[in-house]
Amino acid sequence: MPNENSVDGTDSDAPSEIPNLQTPDSPSGSPPTQTYLLDMAQMEQCVSNMTLAHEIVVNRDFCFKQSTPPEDSLEGRVKEIVHRAFWDSLRAQLSLSPPDYTHAITLLQEVKEILLSLLLPGHTRLRAQLEEVLDLVLIRQQAEHGAVDLHRLSGYIVGTMASLCAPVRDPEIRKLREHTDPVHLLREIMRVLGLMKVDMVNFTVQSLRPHLLQQAVQYERAKFQELLDKKQVSLDNTTAWLQRAVLGSSPVGSSSESPEQDVTKPTIHSPSPVSPSAVLNRAYFLLLSWDPESQLYPESVLMDQARLEALGQKLHLLVLEAAVLLVTSTQCGGAVFSVPGFVGNLKQTITALLEGCHQSGFDQQGALLALGEQVYKQVHEALSAQGGVTLTPGVETLLKGQISGLAQDHNPVRSLIGSRVQSYLLAVLGAPDSQRGPAVPPALVVVAPELKELAGAFRSVVNFNRMVFGPHYSSILKKLLFSGGGAEMGVDSR
Repeated sequence: MPNENSVDGTDSDAPSEIPNLQTPDSPSGSPPTQTYLLDMAQMEQCVSNMTLAHEIVVNRDFCFKQSTPPEDSLEGRVKEIVHRAFWDSLRAQLSLSPPDYTHAITLLQEVKEILLSLLLPGHTRLRAQLEEVLDLVLIRQQAEHGAVDLHRLSGYIVGTMASLCAPVRDPEIRKLREHTDPVHLLREIMRVLGLMKVDMVNFTVQSLRPHLLQQAVQYERAKFQELLDKKQVSLDNTTAWLQRAVLGSSPVGSSSESPEQDVTKPTIHSPSPVSPSAVLNRAYFLLLSWDPESQLYPESVLMDQARLEALGQKLHLLVLEAAVLLVTSTQCGGAVFSVPGFVGNLKQTITALLEGCHQSGFDQQGALLALGEQVYKQVHEALSAQGGVTLTPGVETLLKGQISGLAQDHNPVRSLIGSRVQSYLLAVLGAPDSQRGPAVPPALVVVAPELKELAGAFRSVVNFNRMVFGPHYSSILKKLLFSGGGAEMGVDSR
């Protein structure tokens, strides 16, 4: 069963909102008809199911979480009041003479149902034992005579939980054994059982993932086709996106844009790409620097929008980081990079000072000025610790100036790094699965681990999307690339 991936909550790690696949509005001036509302409900359910299936397959860290509303919210306050009233009532019932076991039996019945739901098919003996020990008919008879042994039953329940729980829950089980108050113990048992239910769901999801992957492509393609057939979604934005790749244009607009928006701007100039697969790979790369204000997001990639935006932000920071490291290495010599821990500490400094650099309001110039000071300080300390010659005032000025200059539009170092990153990512997308991935360019070796991790995540998203929507892309690209329609073509799907 899962351990660290099983965390507290019922909401999934999937995006909190269902993608808006162009849901049509109801006619103006008249209330929606019952048929219309039914169609909308069916479409929402279709999109919801498709989104969930997609997230389970694509996101390897996907897991469900147990719902915990904020304490200061209305839902949180109501939940707390109701729970406190129940447990106070249970304590009052057990304090009577003779005790009233009404609430306690209700709890034991719920505990039994949860434990039974956690059993696997092979737990035959444990299932029989559960039915015997938590025999509700017998317990009710004992309650009529005031002879229910809650301490013994709670001990058995905790022992059974210990045999069924994931290793991550072992500390919780140990704490349960320390409780002596029956009411508090039952309350904690219910809490830990709630966590175990989520663990079991996540364990099932992980177990089914290989089988889901086999079916997910056809399932998602069929569900999307349903939306197309009902005209509740189109491929207009997808067509415009692919056309930009065909023309070699960038989604971030003109060269007059701010430099922070231009870090990963593709520099594709060839008017006729080599192959449909090459066009599609370039189109995917455009999504890493997509400007939502310039064009609507492609419908076929909508479910991966948040994931690709996050990768684009990481790429933006990575390009700046690699540029700063290249400038530092060039001006200070390679010797300082051989100092143990220097590169790692410098990366941490760069990441800390440039965090949020993808945001439009980020003061990139100011951040790079401050970063230049910190880089010089760390270089000076590293050289001094090694007994080497410290930087001359001229080199210091040049180092700080070149780092500050990375904020300028079309900075040569930044453009070089961006070009190398683009070439590497396109090579990763174009490499067959059977072959080893392309080598990291020399200028990017210092950020190779981060770049490979980003490239792997990007390729994973792209490959699945291409398998699902390959037929649609082939049809669109055929019209865009071969206006006569006479050439046969297909989009490679790995």
